[in-house]
Amino acid sequence: MARGQTGEAGRRKANGADGRSAADKDELLKFYRDMLLIRRFEERAGQLYGMGLIGGFCHLYIGQEAIAVGVQAIKQPGDQVITGYRDHGHMLACGMDPREVMAELTGRAGGSSKGKGGSMHMFSTEADFYGGHGIVGAQVSLGTGLALANKYRDNGKVSFTYFGDGAANQGQVYESFNMAELWSLPVVYVIENNQYAMGTAVERSSSETELFRRGASFKIPGEQVDGMDVLAVKAAAAKAAEHARSGNGPYILEMKTYRYRGHSMSDPAKYRTREEVDEVRKTRDPIDHVEELLEKHGWADEASLKAIDAEVKKIVADAAEFARTSPEPDPSELYTDVYTDASQGAAQ
Repeated sequence: MARGQTGEAGRRKANGADGRSAADKDELLKFYRDMLLIRRFEERAGQLYGMGLIGGFCHLYIGQEAIAVGVQAIKQPGDQVITGYRDHGHMLACGMDPREVMAELTGRAGGSSKGKGGSMHMFSTEADFYGGHGIVGAQVSLGTGLALANKYRDNGKVSFTYFGDGAANQGQVYESFNMAELWSLPVVYVIENNQYAMGTAVERSSSETELFRRGASFKIPGEQVDGMDVLAVKAAAAKAAEHARSGNGPYILEMKTYRYRGHSMSDPAKYRTREEVDEVRKTRDPIDHVEELLEKHGWADEASLKAIDAEVKKIVADAAEFARTSPEPDPSELYTDVYTDASQGAAQ
């Protein structure tokens, strides 16, 4: 990595790989911190899972941090985010408290969903985050429904609906595409193509491997983006959101990315070589890329970046301790949030 190169700090702009997006010093430092928070949080979640403190499934976002952070950079208040079960990174990018997210992973009462959602099913409407969803592709229909509500209310909001390359082959995805274009719904479909779905390479499961083209038969525009470059993600997301917000209907972004860990904590990932993973880590890591830009422009040095890392590690350690010591939910919670009394709404 380049070290100690000088620049006109605060005035110059750092460009993404495609040259279309730029960020100043403060924004680039925020990107670095936000992505590092996700990375360190997920590393600690993996440790807690190994210790038996997290039950059920646990899907880590390590390697894909630039996507959630880059899209969040252009999101406006009230825009919704909805995704699948690899969702911890999205929650943190949306501004959810790391303590509440970690406590939810451990099934504790202090969790964002009172310990009842776990890794795959927590949400926060306060943060405009409408959940991780365990059923493959289910969130695509729901995200399209959020966009329908936005159009009905004419509120100018956009639904950012995430799904993966595996979910891209689900039938309900195309039913959603059809309705979204037919009704010109304000939705941006973000395909996080980490190339292996649950463990099958996209080339072995998809006849059309350029997934941004999947909306062509519905006349939905789309583009492929380097999902390992937070500035490229930001630029593409801004373009797509403007398209949807302006009443032109849906837009598809295929984010080419890579997960470093297995599909879930129980996946040994033997379908790819260690050399392949190491090569991506060495040449395409999204956090290293921002670190290089910061150093190139003289906006940070090794000491200041280590200070940010230390701050982030402290936040994550505090979240882990809160999750470990938070009480389990009271058994009465089994009966809450199960039904809603529709008669009250009808009476009003």
